[in-house]
Amino acid sequence: MGGRLLQNSCATIEPEVEMNANPSPIVRGMLWMAATGVLFVTMNTIMKWLAQDLDPWLVGFLRYLLGAVVMLVPVLRLGARALWPKAPKLQFLRGLFHAGGMILWFAALPLVTLAELTAIGFSGPLFICLGAVLFLKERMTGARWAAVLVGFAGVVLVVKPWGGAGFAGISTGMLLMLASAPVFAGSFLTAKALTRHDRSDVVVLWQHLWVSVLLVGFAVATWANPSPVQWALLVLCGFIGAGGHYCMVRAFRVVDISAVQPVKFLELVWAAILGVLVFGTVPAGATVIGGMVILASTLLLARHESRVSAPVKESGREAK
Repeated sequence: MGGRLLQNSCATIEPEVEMNANPSPIVRGMLWMAATGVLFVTMNTIMKWLAQDLDPWLVGFLRYLLGAVVMLVPVLRLGARALWPKAPKLQFLRGLFHAGGMILWFAALPLVTLAELTAIGFSGPLFICLGAVLFLKERMTGARWAAVLVGFAGVVLVVKPWGGAGFAGISTGMLLMLASAPVFAGSFLTAKALTRHDRSDVVVLWQHLWVSVLLVGFAVATWANPSPVQWALLVLCGFIGAGGHYCMVRAFRVVDISAVQPVKFLELVWAAILGVLVFGTVPAGATVIGGMVILASTLLLARHESRVSAPVKESGREAK
């Protein structure tokens, strides 16, 4: 069902509008995706702190509910009619994928090591690239595959899963975490398809609404009243998370989803920088080397796509 919806969505899009402004679409898409990573790493740092005292299910639910409230403001400025999406079935499908991925991710969280969490979590771009070829019919070039694989190798250099605290055989937690990766990939592939129908802010709004609805049962079961400080941080997470998803959808609107996947690995670099600035944690040599590999793969892909690819077209203007 999901595959047919994605294919039908891509088959009925309006003619794309060519954009000649500088920088090139691939660079703009990568910049939007880099901004997404910075925002998500910042939000995850705050949510990790909140989860020390509040149940992670509650934190996740409130982050999406408050994010939905945040996104209501720009959408309502266009009038009440702008609230209703042009592709409601795809919006629900995306919410279902994303909520399903979160359920698997939270279930796996207490059962895996940090090395397993990081390495398996960064397998997502591999599933997204495969899905982009199968369902969105994107052309996956050798340069894109090379950038994704080299970027993933950089992550492995940092995580070193073969170390003492790394992988210790296949566990239930690892299988749950691995299952969440293609489910999240389904959410992002659906978001790419939705850029052909709805404005970016409408796409983000309905994602947050559906995830909130689908996770409300988990939140009720684990409810605890947050303190005023916790509420303030949850509201901040709502703003940052909604902003991160908005930047990501804008990236998907500008360029092929497969072209920006190597930028995902830069989140490891942003996390290391944030660790230095906030916690005073000096990254190890392997972290620096892995970060350089990730950054190099991203920059080389951007240079290659900008120089040798045919001009990339926008996935349509924002709907009025």
